[in-house]
Amino acid sequence: MEMLRVLEENWVETLGPVGVVDWTNEEGARFAMSMMGSAVWSGEVEEERARRLREVGRAAGGRVARTVGEELERIGVGRAGEAGVVEASWETGVKMAAHFELHIEQGPHLVGAGEKIGVVEGAQAYRWYEVEFHGRDCHTGTTSFPHRADALLAAAKAIVDVRALAEELGNGALASVGIIEAKPGSVNTVPGFVSMSLDLRCPDEKILDELEKRVMESLRSAAGYSGAGGRSVQTNIKETFRSTAVRFQREAVDCVEAAARHVLESAGASQGGKTLMRRMSSGAGHDSVFASKRCPTAMIFVPCKDGVSHHPEEWCEKDDCAMGASVLIQALLRYDRTRG
Repeated sequence: MEMLRVLEENWVETLGPVGVVDWTNEEGARFAMSMMGSAVWSGEVEEERARRLREVGRAAGGRVARTVGEELERIGVGRAGEAGVVEASWETGVKMAAHFELHIEQGPHLVGAGEKIGVVEGAQAYRWYEVEFHGRDCHTGTTSFPHRADALLAAAKAIVDVRALAEELGNGALASVGIIEAKPGSVNTVPGFVSMSLDLRCPDEKILDELEKRVMESLRSAAGYSGAGGRSVQTNIKETFRSTAVRFQREAVDCVEAAARHVLESAGASQGGKTLMRRMSSGAGHDSVFASKRCPTAMIFVPCKDGVSHHPEEWCEKDDCAMGASVLIQALLRYDRTRG
């Protein structure tokens, strides 16, 4: 918004129109599809699939969990063709010649190195899964270990194993569990059912393929383990989302680098003669990933306090916000001039 104000207040004319897009559900927190809006716009995900997505976990107040489509209707957003509604499509709806995105790094590299701008060249691949362990509820005091089918114990073993597999492969491979639910949820009952999320990531798609293969074997192995004697626990694994590794288009990335160099040098932001910026890859997914499939795209990172993100302590200093915004507007104007 600051970028638009600067253009307006300084009577800056561009060859192409400039706008701001607010993509729906980038995080995939409430509805488990990361970058949903941009994925639909780019044509990589069918609109009806996105509309059918249901809320994660228990809905507030005990109400039935709603779908994306139901929530759109509830807030008065209709379908394409209705008054004021444009199709979410790069072909027939809103078209973009280029996409630039400013973001905090969400990691420790810039702040740790004392650098001010990250010129983002692309993003790593990641895949999401929903994993279920089906055992049998039983009394904790009357059921000995050999007679249990402990779904939670199997899930616990799986969580430890998938982390170890990612560490073993290295090369930036990561494995994380962010949601876990055990039922029936009683102190004196061994859980007969566990559902958990699984997030696998790696900059190298081939290594991610290998990690996925090993993790799937490990999950099934963990399901066969539930304590001494090991009564069988069954597992069900469902992939819910995947995003391939991407490289942003060189012309857009070069515009960001040139803009960053100019802004930093003008601000005297150097250290030992070195400009305080770096080319880097994003560990997190962003809407730029899907935008890059349909138009030249680039991202700008600025440092965040202690590299912390997705937490109440997430913070970016005002000066860093301002510097990032300056790089954004200059990168956009540089790219705009290449179209003349």
